[in-house]
Amino acid sequence: MCYSAQIEADYKKFVRMFGATIDIREFARLYWERAEGRMKVKIPKAIDEAFANPQSDEEREIKDLIDHYNGDQMKALEEELFAQRARFVAAERTLQTKTTKAASESKRIAGDKIESALRRIDDIRRTDSKPRDARIFPGHYAPVLIQEAGQLVVRPMRYQCRIAGKPAKYDFRFPGPYNARLDSLAKFWAPLFGYSHGLVIVDSFYENVPRSKMEGRVLAEGEDDANVVLQFSPRDGSRMLVACLWSKWPAPGEPDLYSFAAITDEPPAEVAAAGHDRCIVSIKPENVAAWLNPDPGDLAAQYAILDDKVHPYFEHQLAA
Repeated sequence: MCYSAQIEADYKKFVRMFGATIDIREFARLYWERAEGRMKVKIPKAIDEAFANPQSDEEREIKDLIDHYNGDQMKALEEELFAQRARFVAAERTLQTKTTKAASESKRIAGDKIESALRRIDDIRRTDSKPRDARIFPGHYAPVLIQEAGQLVVRPMRYQCRIAGKPAKYDFRFPGPYNARLDSLAKFWAPLFGYSHGLVIVDSFYENVPRSKMEGRVLAEGEDDANVVLQFSPRDGSRMLVACLWSKWPAPGEPDLYSFAAITDEPPAEVAAAGHDRCIVSIKPENVAAWLNPDPGDLAAQYAILDDKVHPYFEHQLAA
């Protein structure tokens, strides 16, 4: 599975590359839901940065919502920092007179929470961009290119697909539908395959693999294996047009949920050799129009697009 990916987060790039329009109202609604605490919305910092220099009233509204949310986050983090520093000092005072397990543990926990709060504060204040700002995990939102009413549209969607008609608790019972296996498109994904296709621009993807598989060796008797995270990127530096399925999930009294899953297939030899058994599907630019405008009566044409995928050579490295 592709459990994480580094994406193109700037919606303006979709406009330039594909002539798409932006569902700016959906972006605004999503940011409003986050700022008001109405729903748990995880938006990568790189998407926030796309609104740093607003050019329209809608973009200014979103920038205000981002600033409001960040202000609330800063206040909460500063309060947490004050509380944990007090806890740290109290534990140190206790340890000066008597070494106890409880005081030692309290000091350790407080120290960890202080470091975490400082890192998060630094991330909010930071204005320079880092690659991790554009990394998404299941539950995070990303810009997805779709075709709607004959027009190309970029809409923010959650990377973890909840098919319309499924209950909300489905996310917790079956947390895996952030990837759609090619061999299950006509089965589990039948409500979407041939109907709701999308595209996400990806620079690289990340996978959990056993260290022994990465190293190409058999574990010694009694040896425990370790998990490592590998980052896979095309050797030629090309960006991948990753095929996706998406769904609009409506429910009475609930905001509409737009969500998507990336399609995965068997891995190329170099990915398999590094220890992983899946790989995202990158379609060719000349197939984008046909992919985004599928005919549910001709699924063979859609499979042909996925079979005619781009085959970059993937280099890998340990993720930072």
